[in-house]
Amino acid sequence: MAEPSKVIHIRNVGHEIAESDLLQLLQPFGVVSKIVMLRAKNQALLQMEDMHASVSALQYYSTVQPSVRGRNVYMQFSSHQELTTDQSSHGRNSDQESEPNRILLVTIHHMIYPITVEVLHQVFKAYGFVEKIVTFQKSAGFQALIQYHSRQEAVEAFGSLHGRNIYDGCCQLDIQYSNLSELQVHYNNDRSRDFTNPSLPTEQRPRTSQQGYPDPAGLYAFQQPGASYAQMGRATMIAAAFGGTLPHGVTGTNERCTLIVSNLNTDKIDEDKLFNLFSLYGNIVRIKILRNKPDHALVEMADGLQAELAVHYLKGAILFGKKLEVNYSKYPNITPAPDAHDYLNSSLNRFNSNVVKNYRHCCAPTKMIHISALPQEITEDAILNHVNEHGSVVNTKLFEVNGKRQALVLFETEEEATEALVSKHASSLEGNTVRISFSQMQSI
Repeated sequence: MAEPSKVIHIRNVGHEIAESDLLQLLQPFGVVSKIVMLRAKNQALLQMEDMHASVSALQYYSTVQPSVRGRNVYMQFSSHQELTTDQSSHGRNSDQESEPNRILLVTIHHMIYPITVEVLHQVFKAYGFVEKIVTFQKSAGFQALIQYHSRQEAVEAFGSLHGRNIYDGCCQLDIQYSNLSELQVHYNNDRSRDFTNPSLPTEQRPRTSQQGYPDPAGLYAFQQPGASYAQMGRATMIAAAFGGTLPHGVTGTNERCTLIVSNLNTDKIDEDKLFNLFSLYGNIVRIKILRNKPDHALVEMADGLQAELAVHYLKGAILFGKKLEVNYSKYPNITPAPDAHDYLNSSLNRFNSNVVKNYRHCCAPTKMIHISALPQEITEDAILNHVNEHGSVVNTKLFEVNGKRQALVLFETEEEATEALVSKHASSLEGNTVRISFSQMQSI
């Protein structure tokens, strides 16, 4: 095998294959800076912006057969380390290098909320007729190609939208002119759309290499056949909060919202304590301790993803000396009843606000708790007195963030920290209702 190079050599490039087809094959892995079509030999040379991009592309296509317009093509590193032909420049590094074109290459930075074809169409249609949209994921982030009917419409959109945020404080648009002449769209679905041809199929199976770019399910493991769009949207947002991918073992496709929790300490547990623990992973609808099995409880979460996170992080956790069993219930929900505690409209539900931040802080129980909403004049001694009945406190730290007092309390064991959290979250301390969550920090 040739030495790694920024230049990729592609063979079996038939006359029906255009430059744009090859660009769509490699753009998910990084910027294609130059291209040379060797028509007489049915070959092409494409230079990536950096070595990492070319290595990533060849690693991917070593396991997936690249196919363009029904023809298998074959890739390897070129013996050339650089392409020098002036005519080959397809630079995308700056606005000065790319000529105005009716197709825009859009990169979304700081993508906290899910961006779909529908969202992009809503944003870009204000500046002209959007003919086609293709979205894909690459190492640098989420990208889209937007094709307008005319170049002037694209120029207007570029001038108005470049550098703007789709949502307040996030999802920033970084726009460049593409050098493609026409987008190839084969399916109308969440990832691509031809607005001039509404009769295209939706492609119910996972995308293959024939599409010209990798299956996004490789990055977002939750995008599986049969998952609803709403599920994918929530999962995308959570994945963004977790740094790009959901926690290992969390699929994001679970639809069951009600959990059965067993092996509870019947002397010490109640619905509010269970609420304090399970609300770390999502909003709570209802909780019911089973009267005929008092060491069992049903917990109904707001949606299936939140229920899955609770199962993932709490299975096997120790609470009041008992190892919790957390599984999905056979019941779809908890029927409202006098013995079912209703939390649907509770202001204590953590995911009513700061949703992304709350997902980011999801973790299994740790030895460290984080206390917020503290009084401004609070002392470490007052905090210690409030929680030390639940275990041996190793260390405490009082600090301020944006003018608000917060504290970290490190216990000797996870069990002690868990007991403090379920007992003291939403309790009153010097007139303030404090909030407690687990901290992922290892030490103070």
